[in-house]
Amino acid sequence: MGRFPDIQQRLRGDIVSGELPFGSRLRIDELATRYGVSHMPVREALRELHGEGLVIIEPNRGARVRPVHIGFVEDLFDIRGAMETMLARRACERRTEGHIKRLEEVEAELEALVATGDFFSVPAANHDFHGVINDAAGNPGALSLADRHWLIVAALWRRYGYDTERFHVVVDDHRQIIRAIERRDATSATVLMAAHIEKAKHDLLARIAADPKPDILRE
Repeated sequence: MGRFPDIQQRLRGDIVSGELPFGSRLRIDELATRYGVSHMPVREALRELHGEGLVIIEPNRGARVRPVHIGFVEDLFDIRGAMETMLARRACERRTEGHIKRLEEVEAELEALVATGDFFSVPAANHDFHGVINDAAGNPGALSLADRHWLIVAALWRRYGYDTERFHVVVDDHRQIIRAIERRDATSATVLMAAHIEKAKHDLLARIAADPKPDILRE
């Protein structure tokens, strides 16, 4: 039982990294061999990742990595935008000095990664940044949904790559969002967050459109 979380983490990592592509079949025998375990922990990991939205389990057809289409990506960012603007507004109302300090620390870590060119580590730091805002908002239900969305978005960014110039825009956005939350300026924080998410949406869609062999459905 103690090994189940490890198998879940390894399987999740292989999906997010793109080693197991969108839409690919997940056969229990093959996964058990891949991870050197019995069938039971693999089944448990698949059920957990189904709950996170990374895996689809269909009756009589088994499991597969979630297939992704353009409309799904657009909807995902629209939902994320609505949710994170609400959380930014709540963070302005409920944040503490500790939250502001933590935001500045996490942002400094993110900017250090950008400065050294460690672009593949930036999404995790970006997740931490938004996590501090969501924690300040004090909405546990939204936190779990945000984490679920982040896993799918992280897999998409990994698959289609990054425009490194984008990270300088992200840094500027983050600094402005921090200042708005520090001032408890809910109007500015929501506007800035909405624009921040919308820019990410258009950047990712552009990366997908430019890929000569996208493994993403157009319909």
